[in-house]
Amino acid sequence: MNKPPRKAPAKFHAEPFDYHEEVDLRIDSLTNLGLGLGRIDGWVVMVPFTLPGEKVRARIYRNHSNYSEGDLLEILEPSPDRMEPVCSLFGECGGCQYQHLSYKGQLDWKRQQVAELLEHMAGIQMEVLPPIPSPAQYHYRSKITPHFQKPKKGQTSPIGFLKVGRRFDIVDVPACPIASENINQALPAARAEVHANAARYKKGATLLLRDSQEKGGTVLTDATEVCEETVGGLTFQFHAGEFFQNNPHILPAFTSHVAEEAAGDPVRYLVDAYCGSGLFCLTAASRFEKAAGVEISESSIFWAQHNARLNGIENCEFQQGDASAIFAGINFPPAETAVIIDPPRKGSSEAFLTQLKAFGPARIVYVSCNPATQMRDLKHLVEAYALEKVQPFDLFPQTRHLECVITLRRNGS
Repeated sequence: MNKPPRKAPAKFHAEPFDYHEEVDLRIDSLTNLGLGLGRIDGWVVMVPFTLPGEKVRARIYRNHSNYSEGDLLEILEPSPDRMEPVCSLFGECGGCQYQHLSYKGQLDWKRQQVAELLEHMAGIQMEVLPPIPSPAQYHYRSKITPHFQKPKKGQTSPIGFLKVGRRFDIVDVPACPIASENINQALPAARAEVHANAARYKKGATLLLRDSQEKGGTVLTDATEVCEETVGGLTFQFHAGEFFQNNPHILPAFTSHVAEEAAGDPVRYLVDAYCGSGLFCLTAASRFEKAAGVEISESSIFWAQHNARLNGIENCEFQQGDASAIFAGINFPPAETAVIIDPPRKGSSEAFLTQLKAFGPARIVYVSCNPATQMRDLKHLVEAYALEKVQPFDLFPQTRHLECVITLRRNGS
């Protein structure tokens, strides 16, 4: 091991490796953050942009209490799954983790990671179905939010995304290959406007570029503008700054699967408990006698009701819920009702899960962008429900992120 004399940061903990010490190691697996994980004398070292089976040289920059982090210096023995990244910033920009991995390899690892989370966090060994791939592996994102730090002396800093392994440093991103073509065409003008008006910014800021299908693909930069998206023949409108799934290429298959899993005997009614602007509730409504969407956000309820009228859907109603009594306004018989939940990344609260179990629907379809919190919540639900299916969807190719849909059936139903 080479130990070049380097001046370490003041808070650097120099055990078990010195600052910028170079080490060689074999990568064993990938973490759910997309980092390569290997061991030196049993000590875990995580190195980004490496693949299982590879021998690599890394430079240590941080030691934690039970593992170390290093920057990749050299691939000594490459994996057969290694690909040439499309983006020249890959390895510096933290937006993507998997451009160096074949798409089949990405899907395989995402499936394995869901299976590991299912076993370790929910205590369940069960087949995880192969992830449904995205029809578009690049230029799929319909929204990006590049940011920049406070301008200095009238000059803006780089406009882009955080650097790999850094908390504050931003790498300049003039174009993004996972963003839509329309966004990439609009990005230079948005960046130029920031640079030209740097004196106006008293602090750092975040830009919004959202690809709207209205008028053939308008890119919106104002969070209050109305965005339009078409999914499975239905039109959805919402404010550009509000949440809406941002891979339109896979949404028809994604929403269709959720609807299919919720429907079926003995279910006649549907509740969408985190309905947002109505995506799942409205795309599934035709399969049910009646459907109801519940949301705490007043703005989301407005857009959900608007989208129901826009598409002529009359068997679906929306109501603003109270966090302490989400199902209070639902009068569907639980034994004939399915509930779809799609909580934020932090997952569902214990209070919500308690209310859900007390309501006792025949089926639950849990959609999540964070399988770790999903499996944590599943551990509470399997007290009363049987797990039927685990189906990942790759909404975010080239990154560590994915969506996972799990289907549960109430015991005895």
